[in-house]
Amino acid sequence: MAYRVRSCRTLEEWGQAVAAIGHYAGWVPTEEQVEQFAELLPPERLHAVFDGQSIVGGAGAFDFRMSVPGAVVPCSGVTVVGVLPTHRRRGLLSRMMRAQLDATHERGEPIAALYASEETIYGRYGYGLASLRQKVSLTGDRAALSYGTPLRAGSVRLVDKDEARRTFPRLYDRVRRTTPGFFARSGDWWDLRRLADSAESRGDAGPLNYALAEIDDRPVAYALYRIAQKEEDAGWKRRLHIIEALGADTLGTREIWRFLLEIDWIHEIRASLLPVDHPLFHLVARPDSLNLRTETGLWVRLVDVGAALSARKYAADARVTFEVADPFGPWNAGTWTLEGDTVRRSRRRADLRLGVTALGSAYLGGFSFRELAAAGLVEEFSRGAVARADAVFAPIGPAPWCPEIF
Repeated sequence: MAYRVRSCRTLEEWGQAVAAIGHYAGWVPTEEQVEQFAELLPPERLHAVFDGQSIVGGAGAFDFRMSVPGAVVPCSGVTVVGVLPTHRRRGLLSRMMRAQLDATHERGEPIAALYASEETIYGRYGYGLASLRQKVSLTGDRAALSYGTPLRAGSVRLVDKDEARRTFPRLYDRVRRTTPGFFARSGDWWDLRRLADSAESRGDAGPLNYALAEIDDRPVAYALYRIAQKEEDAGWKRRLHIIEALGADTLGTREIWRFLLEIDWIHEIRASLLPVDHPLFHLVARPDSLNLRTETGLWVRLVDVGAALSARKYAADARVTFEVADPFGPWNAGTWTLEGDTVRRSRRRADLRLGVTALGSAYLGGFSFRELAAAGLVEEFSRGAVARADAVFAPIGPAPWCPEIF
């Protein structure tokens, strides 16, 4: 049977393509949801696979500007990828990913990134695990701050959505500029996604709360959180869900987390999208009370190796020559020399050989070449080349992190 893959042309096609992944969550988008979501993901950036006149799968790509070490680059934010269960195992996902990667390359977006619901899928398309995230929970009675934590600075107040809309984006952008993995949020993104408080987003929890931390009337941090409660035999139990808590500096981070940890009547505190270098472990008096689970974060694909490597900054000035394999993006295959901030195709003997997936893992600074070599993903030809590459790609800021699953 012949299948066709192309970009959506109408909102009706858009809704059918998104419904393919929504099927697995029991979600059928309403007409209003289609119109709102399409403001962020226009039809031309959503590929659909057709079986005759029926759409049986979709794969979208947001138009992002993502922070990388020392720079901001265009990025294809891959999202809503799925095929209906009636059409699984027919190669349709590969055909959509093929069309999507080609379109991304033609648009000149040097990297693509995604959060993977099934991690085993995307390596074959050139995506490498580029960051980790932490899921944290602790009971309210163990949320005391550690000895030596500085005294409270400033104050925190709850604000309405309008004030959050005026103040939170500026704080977010201060963090975004220096944190690899953050993407720029448009006004529509804030309105329709991050600050939205629909019934569907609440689940079993209450309304979205907007908290603003200030010092001398100057905004320094914010938090988005919900409180869920349920009645048990021992009485009412309340759980605090921290959706996002960001400080523009270390002081702001400490004060917004002080506020969250000290909310009364809370039996459990949960946060599922924290960076691996978050200070929470040092803020609480009993670090052993933290239930920590490390999970995969962003997966990154270098769509154009030369443009992607040229875009970011480096920690050291040294020459490293890579032999890159990329079966799914053959235009990247070959030998590349990185020297200073310059990347060019090269005829030099390669120092290292690796796949584009491993290069994606190293790109944001989340994983070292030593780690990748230990896993058999990097082969060293020149003595000391792995150490030299690690010196060049060493982190020059916070650990890579994306605070929102897209």
